[in-house]
Amino acid sequence: MSQHTINILRECTPIFSILRDSNRQEILVLLYDEGEMSVSQISDRLSLSRPAISHHLKHLLDAKIVTVQKRGTERYYALSLEHSIMLLKKLIESLETDNQ
Repeated sequence: MSQHTINILRECTPIFSILRDSNRQEILVLLYDEGEMSVSQISDRLSLSRPAISHHLKHLLDAKIVTVQKRGTERYYALSLEHSIMLLKKLIESLETDNQ
């Protein structure tokens, strides 16, 4: 494996780490299905506390998997997969190049 591929793999590591948590997976599926939602709306649909949801959303936000917009006193989260998809495509392309 080339050093270039290893570097890309390291960039992807936070994505893999974030996605291994089943609660985060549930939040992502909910945002995918429903679109933009507040912590209150998410907590109404999942069996997690508001603080737990906020904690998971912070990790998803740090990994650039969700975005947030503040409106009044509420923060609304939305799925944002462009960055993750771009990184994963880069990894696949690099692996394919290494394999030729």
